[in-house]
Amino acid sequence: MERKVNVPEDVEVEVSDRGLKVSGNGNEVFKKLQHPLIEVELENSNVVVRTKKDNKKIESICRTFASKIDSAVKGVTEGFEYRLRVVYRHFPVEVNVQGDRLVVSNFLGERENREADILEGVQVKVDDEDIVVSGADKELVGQTAANIERKMQAPSSKDRRVFEDGIYIVKKPGKEG
Repeated sequence: MERKVNVPEDVEVEVSDRGLKVSGNGNEVFKKLQHPLIEVELENSNVVVRTKKDNKKIESICRTFASKIDSAVKGVTEGFEYRLRVVYRHFPVEVNVQGDRLVVSNFLGERENREADILEGVQVKVDDEDIVVSGADKELVGQTAANIERKMQAPSSKDRRVFEDGIYIVKKPGKEG
């Protein structure tokens, strides 16, 4: 099985035995793509992912590698963006970015601040009740958005029908809504 991923002219791809580095528009994404039965090569303006053995499991890994490469190319050219919304009814919250952490104070009237990790290479912008998480690496951007959403859920001891407070993902890359 063979999968080809087209690489635009303004994007540079370096294939090594450790993985694949994609760079362009001032962004850089590194993907660790190693498997003994899969080859990743650069041919002309394509990255070719080949299996050395025909097997359903190996072919699924090949498709996954090709998808990760395609996402890396899209990430350095266009980038990825998640949008989150701050929802509160009972206590007004304050959301700030401090270094590599998103800090939320007065969540459900709690005295302690809640903090979520912002992964390396990901930018977070807070605009009133909207939060924009963006970056070139789709996995890191998605994980940062998930970190924020997970840390800002109301505790299970609170009735979810009454306490709807939290920070929720409202728009994902490639999805309208």
